[in-house]
Amino acid sequence: MSGTGLSSGLSFAQGAVDDPLREITVGGALDLAAAAWGPRTALVEFGPGNAKRRWTFDELRLDGLRVARAMLERFRPGEHVAVWAANLPEWVLLEMGAAYAGLTLVTVNPAYQLGELTYVLGQSRCSGAIVQDTYRGRDLVPVVDEARPELPALRDVVALSGWDDFLASGDPSRELPPVEPGDTAQIQYTSGTTGTPKGAELTHRGLVNVARYTAMAKNAGPDDVWINPMPMFHTAGCGLATLGALQTGGTHVLPPEFDAAVMLDAVESERGTAVLSVPTMLIRMLDEQSARPRDVSSWRLSSLGGSPVPAELVRRAQRELDVVVTIGFGQTEASPYITHTVPDDPNPNWVTTVGRALPHWEVRISDPQSGATVPLGVVGEVCARGYGVMKGYFDAPEATAAAVDADGWLHTGDLGSMDDLGYLRIDGRLKDMIIRGGENIYPREIEDLLFTHPQVADVSVVGLPDPEMGETVAAFVRPVPGTNPSVDELVDFTRRHLARYKTPRVWQFVESFPQTTSGKIQKYVLRANYLAQHGAGHAE
Repeated sequence: MSGTGLSSGLSFAQGAVDDPLREITVGGALDLAAAAWGPRTALVEFGPGNAKRRWTFDELRLDGLRVARAMLERFRPGEHVAVWAANLPEWVLLEMGAAYAGLTLVTVNPAYQLGELTYVLGQSRCSGAIVQDTYRGRDLVPVVDEARPELPALRDVVALSGWDDFLASGDPSRELPPVEPGDTAQIQYTSGTTGTPKGAELTHRGLVNVARYTAMAKNAGPDDVWINPMPMFHTAGCGLATLGALQTGGTHVLPPEFDAAVMLDAVESERGTAVLSVPTMLIRMLDEQSARPRDVSSWRLSSLGGSPVPAELVRRAQRELDVVVTIGFGQTEASPYITHTVPDDPNPNWVTTVGRALPHWEVRISDPQSGATVPLGVVGEVCARGYGVMKGYFDAPEATAAAVDADGWLHTGDLGSMDDLGYLRIDGRLKDMIIRGGENIYPREIEDLLFTHPQVADVSVVGLPDPEMGETVAAFVRPVPGTNPSVDELVDFTRRHLARYKTPRVWQFVESFPQTTSGKIQKYVLRANYLAQHGAGHAE
């Protein structure tokens, strides 16, 4: 699945081009799937107490069209509509319906607090929002209502409790608008170098083709049953899993959220064959299976990505589950995958890599200062160019120009190297982004909040290595002289304003910070000093 351009001795590779890109939309992909596998099971809802609602490919298409016509009663093609919900079948139907209707879906993390929600809905200029009534015991609709005075563009809010009435509101005779492969299908928010979340505009073409080529890299087919724990508001959940299963005829099984026991129950009862997850999820599933074994003999493939994949985790999965493991690399701005390993990879060192370029992608390693392509084996910034690169960050031209250069190269901010076979290795990040359990966390957002606490004079947030979550968040705090803030107080303060996963797990109070001559805090010194005192793996 990969061709390379390595004869020059430079770190440049190009994916295979023998399988043409599909110039179709998300709706077009569903049309093709229904035509090919109409009566087969396409989507299954799974969870404790669920009735296990099921859709065939034909039913998924018909309901997708019903959603499209209901949405067009409220919104005009080209408008932005948010979905604020966890992993529900309605999320998939909204993804398909928005695609048919020519609407841009803005994906929102259901863990967001009021300020985070208000920012995303406002910055994206959403005309509407489809909202799950409750999430983890929290009523979400009142949160949207509280935000509405600051959201003049937001005209309509639909609660999922009114789903049947929503579907019935559409005119069955309404003609659907034309939608092009290059149109924006989704806006997904990701933190960036400024610390302010930015909305990556992802096209139908990019989402459809990245998902299809990734599924092909895994040898996925109509007999596969995908158990999908990845959040639907991420490209892995609504892109790689949803559109990957769709385009290869597989069955998409959707638990409401990740729970190791529920995941294994789903594999057992639905005879799951493929699981896409971040390493943390796999660790917890392995632990759960060891403690309470299920019959998971149908499980053939564990596909990992989203954060660094330890080689020992791969070996453990192979040993304890007898599964094939593959590893992918990318980012939201790339729709998301750029490279991938393949089952039974011929490279004996594949486990230390993230594979080779997927079809029609170009990958190179550039010198961060000069921008020149570096020789093979030399570490530099990973850059990628191809159909999956975002159109840009919505309404943020300067940030877009910083991420995608004039020649179309996406600068990932990751440090990596390439070997003479075109395999990519990831060696770190240029950015200070923290990846905890597959969630991207930017320190600036946490620092800005903590600076508002009356007992915090200064603060620096860094990522520390964690054996289970990949990284954990650490906050180094200089208190206001004469005050004595407690860790419990700061934790409670943070959780009132930010999603729980962003809350620091390590807190240290300091009298001063290591600084450069220009007064900038040296985060790498903070990190190194902490690890020298406590060691890796003792961050919690």
